[in-house]
Amino acid sequence: MFDQIKFANPELLQLFFLLPIALVWYWFKHKKQHASVKISSIEGFDSTSILGKLRHGLFVLRLLALSVLILALARPQTEDISSRTKTTKGIDIVMAIDVSSSMLAKDLKPNRLRALKKVASNFINDRPNDRIGLVAYAGESYTKTPITSDKSIVLRSLNEINYGQLEDGTAIGMGLATAVNRLKDSKAKSKIIILLTDGVNNSGFIEPKTASELATEYGIKTYTIGIGTNGNALSPIAYNPDGSFRYGFRKVEIDEKLLQSIAKDTGGKYFRATNNEKLEAIYEEINQLETTEIEEFKYHKYEEKFRPLALLALGLLLLEWILSHTLFKSFV
Repeated sequence: MFDQIKFANPELLQLFFLLPIALVWYWFKHKKQHASVKISSIEGFDSTSILGKLRHGLFVLRLLALSVLILALARPQTEDISSRTKTTKGIDIVMAIDVSSSMLAKDLKPNRLRALKKVASNFINDRPNDRIGLVAYAGESYTKTPITSDKSIVLRSLNEINYGQLEDGTAIGMGLATAVNRLKDSKAKSKIIILLTDGVNNSGFIEPKTASELATEYGIKTYTIGIGTNGNALSPIAYNPDGSFRYGFRKVEIDEKLLQSIAKDTGGKYFRATNNEKLEAIYEEINQLETTEIEEFKYHKYEEKFRPLALLALGLLLLEWILSHTLFKSFV
């Protein structure tokens, strides 16, 4: 409790140095007011009354009153601090996710798509003050979630993204163009796209270069991520009779030159994720590169504690005055 008390006028606590001076003054004053007589023996005299011994208590009451008064003058108070944050310059983000069959390759564990969804979920949770949207693309593209500040909706939509919802293929230009369309009218301080793919553009009617020029025109920065190991990866190569995928090793082909060009033209950056750890590090780096400006308002509520001390000092002085004019009147 006492560690929560602060003093508004702590410099007045130096008045406590007056107390030793008052003690010295009282001692000298007492010696001058009470003359001593030297005799060989006090036998036959009455012993000093108990009231005479207790008369010094009046001065003790004054010292206590003075001490309490000094504390009151220093204005002890407790402080209650509450805060409220406000996003002053937020960021609108669209995550464009490749959901082609190659995203089921198992070079990332348990596969590329599930590894991405886990890392992307952490990224979304780390952006509480931004609006986020989702675009899914394969041979075509669509908006899974428009930009929203409701992270529960975004996370639920991310979890629902799976292979088989779109025609197979890799339409990088379509995915990027759809993401641009979601952001072009945004009034946010910063607009960014995180575009992830594990292949080369082989579908769609919008060229990646055209989509990149649109992003540049609307001031949308694009971070591109190529996901997949170097060399061969265990990937879907055919269907089994029961409709499940048959897996075999296939060479990983990512159009890195295209992804680097998109990132450079839009002011973003290209990354390559060859395993789960690198994918996590990439999203962490993007998280650090794109920071949101937050304004924090702090409210200080002070509760004064000097009033009880002032009343106590007054009570002590009143008690000292009453005792000095009644019980100890003959000793003052």
